[in-house]
Amino acid sequence: MDIFSALADPKRRQLIEALWLHGPLSIKQLSEGAGISRQAITKHLDILIKAKIVSAEFAGKERLHRLNPKPIERVALWLQPFAEQWDERLSRLKHYLGEDHE
Repeated sequence: MDIFSALADPKRRQLIEALWLHGPLSIKQLSEGAGISRQAITKHLDILIKAKIVSAEFAGKERLHRLNPKPIERVALWLQPFAEQWDERLSRLKHYLGEDHE
């Protein structure tokens, strides 16, 4: 699974955020307040596991899901030059508009 496809769904991003904020969680814990069924969470987690964004391990009878930040860090690193380019363009536009109104 492509990481961008995995990150495209808002529910999957919600699961990633929960794992980032709270650490390893079970499906039961992830479903509390998520607004989606455990079955849907399981499907979303499977996609995140295939994209290597999340890993799963058993702790007793519970299966805990843990965030693996490395793939997201690689995406952020890849996007950084684009963000810098847009910041520069917006700064030039702001400067240009500021000069016209003075």
